Amino acid sequence: MRWDAQRADRGQLALPGLVRTVRTPEFADITFHEVHAKSVLNRVPGPSPMPFQWTINPYRGCSHACTYCLAGETEILMLDGTTRPLADLRMGDEIYGTGRLGHQRQRVPTKVLAHWTTVKPAFRVTLEDGTTLVASGDHRLLTEQGWHQVTEGITGQPFLADGVRLVTDVDGVIEPRLAVVDIEPLGGPVVMYDITTGTGDFIANGVVSHNCFARNSHTYLEFDAGRDFDTQVVVKVNAAEVVAKQLRSPKWQREHVAMGTNTDPYQRAEGRYKLMPRIIEALAESGTPFSILTKGTVMLRDLPLLAKVSEQVPVGIAVSLALVDRDLQQRLEPGTPSPQARLDMIKRVTDAGLPCGVLVAPVLPKLTDSREQLESVLAAVADAGATGATMIPLHLRPGTKEWFAAWLARDRPDLLDDYRDIYARGSYASRTYRDALAERVKPLVRRYGLEGSSFPRGSMPEPAPPSAGQSSPVASEQLELMLQQNVDSFN
Repeated sequence: MRWDAQRADRGQLALPGLVRTVRTPEFADITFHEVHAKSVLNRVPGPSPMPFQWTINPYRGCSHACTYCLAGETEILMLDGTTRPLADLRMGDEIYGTGRLGHQRQRVPTKVLAHWTTVKPAFRVTLEDGTTLVASGDHRLLTEQGWHQVTEGITGQPFLADGVRLVTDVDGVIEPRLAVVDIEPLGGPVVMYDITTGTGDFIANGVVSHNCFARNSHTYLEFDAGRDFDTQVVVKVNAAEVVAKQLRSPKWQREHVAMGTNTDPYQRAEGRYKLMPRIIEALAESGTPFSILTKGTVMLRDLPLLAKVSEQVPVGIAVSLALVDRDLQQRLEPGTPSPQARLDMIKRVTDAGLPCGVLVAPVLPKLTDSREQLESVLAAVADAGATGATMIPLHLRPGTKEWFAAWLARDRPDLLDDYRDIYARGSYASRTYRDALAERVKPLVRRYGLEGSSFPRGSMPEPAPPSAGQSSPVASEQLELMLQQNVDSFN
């Protein structure tokens, strides 16, 4: 790992460079691991089509995401018909999830893709036959009316109440059967566990339970597909000092530095640690142009600083926004800033005299890619003052692909054949689909003055990258792969 031979204290986690581990009331679902990093300015490996060769990521993991957890003793149905405590599961274990066949739900073999722990307030859910589950308040269980959280939350998701019937598995028959009779807070934080599965669910104490998948769900970070990303955030607390030192090197050529290519620099954790202002100042003082990709409204805190330093160095800003329909957005990407909040951020950025490109991402084939839907997004971002826009189709890497296919089977089985055709060659949408999307979008981006290169205009510091002459409003596959690290993802 990057921080090998830098350990301040190996401790229980043996995390390289670890200074301390922190939990705070305002981030009750997240553990912060504060580390001293030796290097923060990172070169993009190998030949790259990107208009930058350097990145800065002050965080590893992302506090945008939410987690859904159960107590460790919860019995999980294994593929051989036995059960095993959730705490004892491991990546690769074969278990049962569920899928829809016509109007009936049935068992579907799947695998554990990730397994991790966190500490959260717990609730005991009791059913009419005496079955109990201990779960976090935001854990989702399948009811006769769809997925419900255990308790009411701030996202507006449906939640359990006495009398609501849960979908249970009895000898392979899966149907709404048992009513909730009690939901009891246990009065304090409890060590909880969760898994990510290929079907997006699993059977816990006989009840169909939603797993947690690290977004991007809307996130695509290159480590385990769920563990650590949502609940364990590594914070490079000395990032500003280290990058300032690196930028003072006589070898530094003041090349473009990109931020937000791996994890969002303005995730919720930035509200606590305030690393970005000093990083921005260090870049500006060294004469280094930089760009920021974010969906986090925490960036508004730094707008005066960004406007000031833009007089010293070129600055590019990009915001990701998948759609403007609030109801659909809550179903597809719960837990992220609302479309209106991001549109307001775009307006405030451009009102401050800064450029702001928009990544319309991810575009979901047959779900959010109609001409009317795309035009509603482009009209809204143009009205907010966006300087350019680029479309990024949904990218289905392994793990995500299986999970998304299971969601389609449950909720939109009519689209399964379409997705098999569009993603027949792997993680990327087919060239036929991408070309058709580009043709659909071209007149729209022209109409709203948002045309540009494969990077949305304003997202890269001037001068524009060499690819600026490209006319396609749909991102290239190379750009798609890189940017899918930190754009919204369907949950």
